Parts: sequence; C-alpha cells; structure tokens
Amino acid sequence: MLGEERVIELADAVMGRGKGRINHCMETDSEILEFGADRLLFTTDEFSAEDMLPDEKPYLLGRNITAGAVSDILAMGGVPRYVAHALAIDKQWSEKTVREFYRGTAEVLKEVDATFIGGDVGTAPSWRCTVSVIGACGNRTVTRKGAQSGDLVYVTGKVGLGNLQAALKIYADKSWLVKKIGSVVGKFPVRLRESALISQFATSCLDTSDGVCNGLHTLARLNGIGFEVENPPYIKAGKVMAGLLTLPESLMFLGECGEYELLFTLNPQEEQAFLNQALAEGLKFYKLGIMTDNGKILREAGKRIDLQDFSLRARDFADVKIYLEQLISELARCTSHY
Repeated sequence: MLGEERVIELADAVMGRGKGRINHCMETDSEILEFGADRLLFTTDEFSAEDMLPDEKPYLLGRNITAGAVSDILAMGGVPRYVAHALAIDKQWSEKTVREFYRGTAEVLKEVDATFIGGDVGTAPSWRCTVSVIGACGNRTVTRKGAQSGDLVYVTGKVGLGNLQAALKIYADKSWLVKKIGSVVGKFPVRLRESALISQFATSCLDTSDGVCNGLHTLARLNGIGFEVENPPYIKAGKVMAGLLTLPESLMFLGECGEYELLFTLNPQEEQAFLNQALAEGLKFYKLGIMTDNGKILREAGKRIDLQDFSLRARDFADVKIYLEQLISELARCTSHY
C-alpha cells in the first residue's frame, strides 16, 4: 500500500516545484509562496472520521479541526490570516449540529485573529472537512530543516491527548472506561504566543499532527541525524488509561493521533536565553531530549526502545485494533531493559 510520503514524492516528481514556491517538497509544514513583493504561507488539510477525533460534540470537532489546520502555519512562525472549508456534512447532522460546528471554528479564528472566507459545502454518509489556511510570514520563518546533532528537543505541551482520544473510540464498547476517562476529551491547543517565541530561537519545527514519534522521525530523516528521548511528559489521564487496560504508556509517544503541539529543536547555547524569555512571557515548554549523530532511541522507566527500524503506519491496516496489536508487538520487539 502506498504511504503518504511516497504519494507526495510521486506528485512532486511529476509537478515539480513550479514558479513562486520557495520551499522544497516536505521541508515545511506549510508552503512558502511568493506573492508580489511579499511571501505567504499556505496549507491544506483533510479531516475525517479516520482521524479519530472526538466528534460527539460538534463544537469541539469544529474547534479541533481548525486548531489542527492553523498549527501548520504556527509551526513556521507564521500568523494565520484566512481560513476556508470544503465541508461534507453528515446526512444526520441537524441545524444545531452545523451551528455548533461553526461556533467551534469561529472560536479558533478569534484566538488567532483570522477571517473565514467560505469554501464549499456538500453531504456525505460521514462528515469530512478539508481546511485551507493562508498565513503571513513572521519575522523569521522556521522549517523542518536546520536541526543538527546536539540540538535539544522541546515540545509545547504534554504528550498523549490525541492518542488517548483515539483510544476512547477504539474501546468505546468499554462503557466503564469511557465513563472514567472520557472527561479529558477536550480542546487541542492554539500555540500562537509560543510560535512567536519559538521562531526567534528554533533550528527546526513541525507540529505533532501525526504524533511525536513520527514528528521526530521526520526531523531526523530530513536533517540526516538521529534522536534520543527520555521520559516524555505524558498526560495524567493517559497514564491512568494505560494502567487500566494494561497497555504500555509508550503508545502515547508512538501512536499517530497527535495533539497538534509544536515540536522543535534548539541550539543548546541558546537554551537559557530561550527559557528566560519563556518565563518572562509566562509560557511553558517541555524538554524531550536531544538530536544525535545517528540512532533513534526512546528511554523511559528503565527501558531502552530502539526505534531505528520502527515503520508501522496505521494507514496500512483496515482494522485499527489489529494495528494496535501489531504496534504493541513491535514495541516489545524493540524494547530492552537497563
């Protein structure tokens, strides 16, 4: 089965970079485009039930979809300006559902001071929404390229909310579990202020839309280096759920349902200045580890997990539960104790 990256490579080989496009394929979360004497950022993302977002509350769905879309602009130190939707509404949606969906969308637009510019609307057996965002470049544009061995790895929030929300769908038949953990289902962050600070210091950055592990693999591959992460800051509810289901906590790091945080690298000589500025602005960041010459290692709770050849992708499985079983099996294969 063709993976997402291979499809993008095939499209790029046929289409080429073209006029007015500054960045190369997959180097950035958003495309950098020439627009007269200026430069714009552009991104488009499709969301559907396969992303396993909590969609029982349409307000939350509209908000999280929009927060996820604008994070591609924020990852580059940009400012979202215009947002458009191509929305296929579920045939069962009522006027109230649609109104609540757009109320969630509007909340994010207000946070980033962006304007909704319409799009297209249709109907389908299940909802689907493609979001396009145009942004302005900030004072410094950050890409996925630029990280070096020795750079520190930081993230803007704790790890696990996206994968936890997906797990609540996978185990929806366990009503006792949903009742105990379901209250944590909530808003994805909009890291506008964090983005502005990160862009002043970061050597590379992307969002965690595909999970933290995939994000680190992308940075390592594009920059020809490796990484070593130690004791990721997992959300408390995720730890509780892992304990109740006797699942490895590492799944919150490895799973592909991210929470759209900003994952970035930092020159160690700049770390103290960065942290001082973060403190002055009341912002909090979490250190994950370091970029290395080679290898891809996760250390936690006395375990060493070698992720060098870790290549499972959820899109290759028709049944998400089978994917989860394979993920747990692969994790056991890669784990040693120290």
